[in-house]
Amino acid sequence: MRYAYAITTALIAGGAAATMALQQPVGAQVAQNAPGAIQAAPPRADAPMSFADLTARLQPAVVNISTTQRVQVGTQGRNPFAGTPFEEMFRGFGGGSDQQGRPITREATSLGSGFVISADGYIVTNNHVISGDPRDPRTQGTVESITVTLPDRREFTARVVGKDPASDLALLKIDAQNLPFVQFGDSTRTRVGDWVVAIGNPFALGGTVTAGIVSAIHRNIGQGGAYDRYIQTDAAINQGNSGGPMFDLRGNVVGINTAIFSPTGGNVGIGFAIPAEQAKPVIDALMKGGKVRRGYLGVGIQPMTDDLATSLGLPKNRGEIVSRVEPGYAAARAGIQQGDVIMKVNGVEVTPDETLSYIVANVTVGSRIPIELIRNGKTISVTATVGERPPEDQLAANTNNFSDDDDDDDNQTPSSSSTETGIRAALGITVQPLTPQIAQQLRMPPTTRGVVVGAVDPSSDAASDLRRGDVILSINNQPTTTTAAVAQAVAAARAANKASVALLVQRGPNPPFYLGVKLAKPAAK
Repeated sequence: MRYAYAITTALIAGGAAATMALQQPVGAQVAQNAPGAIQAAPPRADAPMSFADLTARLQPAVVNISTTQRVQVGTQGRNPFAGTPFEEMFRGFGGGSDQQGRPITREATSLGSGFVISADGYIVTNNHVISGDPRDPRTQGTVESITVTLPDRREFTARVVGKDPASDLALLKIDAQNLPFVQFGDSTRTRVGDWVVAIGNPFALGGTVTAGIVSAIHRNIGQGGAYDRYIQTDAAINQGNSGGPMFDLRGNVVGINTAIFSPTGGNVGIGFAIPAEQAKPVIDALMKGGKVRRGYLGVGIQPMTDDLATSLGLPKNRGEIVSRVEPGYAAARAGIQQGDVIMKVNGVEVTPDETLSYIVANVTVGSRIPIELIRNGKTISVTATVGERPPEDQLAANTNNFSDDDDDDDNQTPSSSSTETGIRAALGITVQPLTPQIAQQLRMPPTTRGVVVGAVDPSSDAASDLRRGDVILSINNQPTTTTAAVAQAVAAARAANKASVALLVQRGPNPPFYLGVKLAKPAAK
């Protein structure tokens, strides 16, 4: 590997630097790359000319993992495994049921990677490697066999010691002794720009080594929850690398390769790894035979988008807004309400890097913690006793993903009143009161109170997120059960010189959520 060294030209660069130094006031800030700011130095002792010695030491502890499963073929010819290791196997099979109405199943295999963490055969991998497609419940819990192949081509049947879907981690055990193994390092010391080495089993090719740098830390990739916090790397990671280790140059595991960002399915230089600081406590708990206990408040939360922050008069990238409060859980008992913006938990500021889910999940269950929030522009402090996070399947049953609703409601006729005209001019939408009949057609809970969106101007800011058939429950935390209430909320926002408003929206039977919508500028008179 070639290295580029900075060479200082004494007669020219040195002279220019001296002249600039005379012109700078004492203590003045200079450019990060100003002459003399970066001292030329010999290469670090741990910067290798080759990764060969490191690889030879580490690769014997990295294994290939394959599973055999019985999975149900999708109906109506849809391939339920598109984008997963099962896609090629099921392409062209179609789907449906047999003549007796029984679901058609096929045998499928998945491939991934893992690494040995003890001489007696404990192996770490991703949960999705051994549990099928996490997006399709038909593949869950149907693994018939798990085979671990060592670099020396020895094969072992593995058993599952424990798995944790929330963190996407699993611990396996094979009956073997005197195995080469590796250990976790301290990923909190990992810095952007550090060298990393990834070893795994891409595309079932067998042991493959790639190298790159840490591209980002604390990366949120939109998965939500306490574990949406990854190390990003440009080391080549592809399908089959899942569950394999990411090493630093000292040979410590600083991450577990888990996901890629790719429009094509192949490596484009953006891969993600679970940091060791998150993985090790989970694996330790699984190895002891226990379950992973995480803190839980019982709130639905959303990040503060620019429009939401503007509408609420709050700083960007600080805090998260509460979209719902689950009855009977810690947040409800502490008095937290829908529309509150949680700014600080247990003394830690809530930011995109330190999300509410991440902070709370790592608080000991049963702890009493202070929570600082903003309600209607005022700062309030409450104390909550942290509960235990319910199983993921229970949470999934309580919280559905947002989905499109049928928008063929002929009763939603835009009004031509001046009030409606003002709403349309300001928000780019038409609304009407939500009647019991419309609520039933939209599959709304019977207790829903608000106005239903009849049309959305495609050129408005609302068009990016709001849909016909959505029900607006409130604007800037003011209930909107009539068109007049919507107009009043818009007028109040304009009077306060707000550029946008926060809409609380109900979409079908799903939990409500907040949208920030920009207000159109009033027409010139």
